[in-house]
Amino acid sequence: KKRCESNGKTIDGFSLRILGDNSTIFVPSANADSIGLRPLISSKQCKALIDQLEEDFELINVDWKTRSKEFIDKLRSGDIFQAADVLKKLTFLSHGKRLSFREQTLLEKARFLIVSEITNAQRTQGKNNIDSEVASRVATACTKHSIVEQDFAAAAATAR
Repeated sequence: KKRCESNGKTIDGFSLRILGDNSTIFVPSANADSIGLRPLISSKQCKALIDQLEEDFELINVDWKTRSKEFIDKLRSGDIFQAADVLKKLTFLSHGKRLSFREQTLLEKARFLIVSEITNAQRTQGKNNIDSEVASRVATACTKHSIVEQDFAAAAATAR
């Protein structure tokens, strides 16, 4: 937390360092919620996030417009667990087809958010280790989802 003087008024807020270019920005406390600013997840939540990365996920919407809106809304929500869902689903889709530019951008953003959150929550410098652990766990989730999809398709074929 930090205080800043602006037009003769003292404003409470947060000084944030941008990892990409090491610049800093000031966010007034009054605006924190509206822009999705939240504290880092706890170590317990971090473990839950890491565990969730390898869990199966719901079926992916086949309509690209609906799917894109869903992914954008989840990333904008500020909920890191929603970002994990986006990461898993887009990774799964990328195994079956080439992602559109928009989907590829969302995938990279979701991966960046997850890896950054875990790195900062665990206060580690080993971003590469976390990146490979995230990739490994997401691959496990994708394998589980493939099995579920195959079972679902087999059951549907049997029902015909």
